[in-house]
Amino acid sequence: MDWWTKVLEGSSSRGHYPGRYGGDRYWDEPRRSVDDLSNFDNEEIECAIALSLSEEDQKGKKVIEEDNESEQSEEYYKPHQPEEDVTAQLEEDEQLAKAIQESLSLESPPRAQYDSGNLVPPYPFSSGYRICAGCNTEIGHGQFLSCMGGVWHPDCFCCNACNLPIIDYEFSMSGNRPYHKSCYRKLHHPRCDVCNKFIPTNSAGLIEYRAHPFWRQKYCPSHERDRTPRCCSCERMEPRDTRYISLDDGRKLCLECLDSAIMDTHECQPLYFEIREFYEGLNMKVVQEIPLLLVERPALNEAMEGEKNGHHHLPETRGLCLSEEQTVTTVLRRPRIGAGYRFIDIRTEPYRLSRRCEVTAILILYGLPRLLTGSILAHEMMHAWLRLKGYPNLRPEVEEGICQVLAHMWLDSEIYSSSGGEVASSSPSSSSSTSSKKGPRSDFEKKLGEFFKHQIESDASPAYGEGFRIGNQAVLKYGLRRTLDHIQMTGTFPV
Repeated sequence: MDWWTKVLEGSSSRGHYPGRYGGDRYWDEPRRSVDDLSNFDNEEIECAIALSLSEEDQKGKKVIEEDNESEQSEEYYKPHQPEEDVTAQLEEDEQLAKAIQESLSLESPPRAQYDSGNLVPPYPFSSGYRICAGCNTEIGHGQFLSCMGGVWHPDCFCCNACNLPIIDYEFSMSGNRPYHKSCYRKLHHPRCDVCNKFIPTNSAGLIEYRAHPFWRQKYCPSHERDRTPRCCSCERMEPRDTRYISLDDGRKLCLECLDSAIMDTHECQPLYFEIREFYEGLNMKVVQEIPLLLVERPALNEAMEGEKNGHHHLPETRGLCLSEEQTVTTVLRRPRIGAGYRFIDIRTEPYRLSRRCEVTAILILYGLPRLLTGSILAHEMMHAWLRLKGYPNLRPEVEEGICQVLAHMWLDSEIYSSSGGEVASSSPSSSSSTSSKKGPRSDFEKKLGEFFKHQIESDASPAYGEGFRIGNQAVLKYGLRRTLDHIQMTGTFPV
């Protein structure tokens, strides 16, 4: 099954404070109270008036020095000024003072703001006042910052996650809301489900990870190369501290799949009986007693090489319907768990197959969960039924496709029966027999059944995948019996 590759940007956007204050954050203006401004203005006015009067005095004043011999004294005289000259001088002084007062009351215009390095016009102020975009009150004189198209009190520009002021020069944004970079990462940066670390960015600065199409599991691409184990049944990669069972043929089995796994030939017989009842409920009873054997992977591969007929689902075959006489090594007794979570003491024995009919045996890979074992068995039983009923040699997409339809139908019947729902009319009634692994379904086992159905439905191979989809549409449209009759007559699915 192909896993998805996801590529995301590190964050939706990145903001920068355009102003400067200490660490490049605030605009800075001197703090002044109203009284301070008033005193400052009065002093400046008085100083200006005094300078003006002093300049006039220098122009109009004369110093007369009498002869010491006659008077022995000095006197300073102001020339007599007409009344209209005095009035004009007072008006000039008043105008000067007014000009100084106006120049002191004007604010300097706000400096240009910078947004991501581009010069933009200053944020518009209403009637000369700055209104905080956070609390909607006047900022007045003092420190403020300008970003996101507005001006803010320093304490009003807060992270949308932790509600604390953002004091860093850089911040992240999502949905036009600001975040601390660390808060944004915790909320939006994906973590690996295997190592529980933040998934790193690739060489292009983008977040790239693998995602399972059914379980939605995310993991770092590096885990595909670092020998991280994956369950041979559910295909999940477990967290690093999770234990696996190691089968002696190299497969890894997670503990949840182990809970319902069928381990030897004897243990599988009740399930085999259920599958035969399932076929009987479809009016497709298999009269012949066909041996069912659970085998290890090497024995399955060896039997596949000796089989002339049949189509095999590579890269891994988990079941076979044999028609040739040969000797097969079967798992006779369930192994036990030893040191290092490895199966040990597995007992096998050779089994000689003899040809009494068109089918000599059905082989299933041991160590798989009950629902997966049952779906494989239902598939191989359909191969046996076709051969026993004298169907002609069919193209792979037809034979494998209709076998996958029966496996899918059996999974449906099991999932419906475990949830208490009504089984479809084409499915058999619930069996009264009891498998060694049948009983109340756990939530995981129900999910596992849905996963095995998803595997069949999404298979990309021409024979097993496309063959199933065409065959399933034919069965839904014409019914199972009419579809089988059409296949027997024409070797194709009805359209």
